[in-house]
This record gives sequence, structure tokens and C-alpha cells, in this order.
Amino acid sequence: MTPERYLRLRETLDRRQPDLTLITEQIHKPRNVAALVRTADAVGIHEVHMVWPWDHHRRYSGTAMGSDRWVNVNRHESMPSSIDQLKGEGYKIYAAHLSEQAIDYRDVDYTIPCALVMGNEKAGITDETAAMVDDHIVVPMMGMVESFNVSVAAAIILAEAQRQRAALCMYDKVRLDSEEYWQTFFRWAHPKIAQYCHKNKLPYPAISEDDGEIINPSAWYASVR
Repeated sequence: MTPERYLRLRETLDRRQPDLTLITEQIHKPRNVAALVRTADAVGIHEVHMVWPWDHHRRYSGTAMGSDRWVNVNRHESMPSSIDQLKGEGYKIYAAHLSEQAIDYRDVDYTIPCALVMGNEKAGITDETAAMVDDHIVVPMMGMVESFNVSVAAAIILAEAQRQRAALCMYDKVRLDSEEYWQTFFRWAHPKIAQYCHKNKLPYPAISEDDGEIINPSAWYASVR
């Protein structure tokens, strides 16, 4: 691993926001899923939540340009289970949804632990989800069309979340806990070995925090073969 790559991985992890996330409700088009994951990575989101039958989960890495490798994807069977989980962890849930009580997306606080719900490309979020979230938010429209593409709307809203968090210097200090930080670093820096460890239910080998390299790799390889 080059020093430049090591530094790039560390700097990216240093800016990750563990308490800002995205929930997708039955978004099926691979290009939209890919664009959402790519946007999540761009604003420093560490993990996203998807409600989508996993047997229908098609590959989208080409459009995501590899960003799905950098963002953890958690799959849920239903919106209530995903929302209940995050609310139980202290998150406020905002949904992009046009309703009578909807407010401008710039008028909510994204610096608290929060999740943004984006709905299906055609139907949006379900009535059940609309009743469960804390606030409905909208991006004001000035033209004839009624809404942005789902991935565009998410990018606009998450850019505001990034702006608010940057203003409070929330990207200027490490916010991931140490174990998650280094486990993630290992997956990013040594993906093939991480995959081998997952397949064989092995812990990751120790790495040096000075350069990200495996400590005594020959001994580790000998011990697992």
C-alpha cells in the first residue's frame, strides 16, 4: 500500500458520520440505488439502510463507481423494523414526502442523529411510513414538474446536511469508535483478505496503524492454512 493510499483511507474514515444515514423504501432501479449510495459516500455517510427484497437486489456497482464498497449497506425486511431500530438508537427520521405538513428541507436540523427516508421512484413513501416518521420535508420546486428524481432529491437534501455539519466542524474530528474504524479500514485496505476471513469465519489479522500493513503476514498465512 502506498503512503498516499493509506493517507486517503485514513482521511476518509476520519470524516465519516456514524449518526447520519439514509433509508430507502423499495427503490428498485439499480441506477437510482447506485446514485444514492454514491451520494451517501460523498457526504461522509458510514452506512445506509435499504428495505428491498434481497433476492431482487441486482448489481449496481458500475453506476456507483465502486462507492458501494465504501458504504455499509444494511438490509431490512420492512420499513417499521428499520425506523423502529433507528428511533430506538435516538435518531430523528425525516422523509422526503409532499404532504400538507411538509416543511422546507432547509428548515430541519441535520446535526442531530438523523435519517433521511427516500421512497419508491413512482409511489414515494407508503402511508404507513409517512405516519411513522418525525417530519416530512420537501425541496421547493419552481417549474412545471412536481418532483426531482429520487437520487437528485437525496443529493440536494444531503448536501444541506453536509453544510450544516461542516459549519459545526463535525467533519474535523474522528467520530467512528476505534473498533469500527479499524475494522472498516481493514476491509477497505485489504478487501480480498477480508473476504477470505468472512468466508472462513476468521478474525482479521493485526495491522500496523502506522502504515496499514498486516503485521507479520507470513506467520498469519501459515496459521490459517
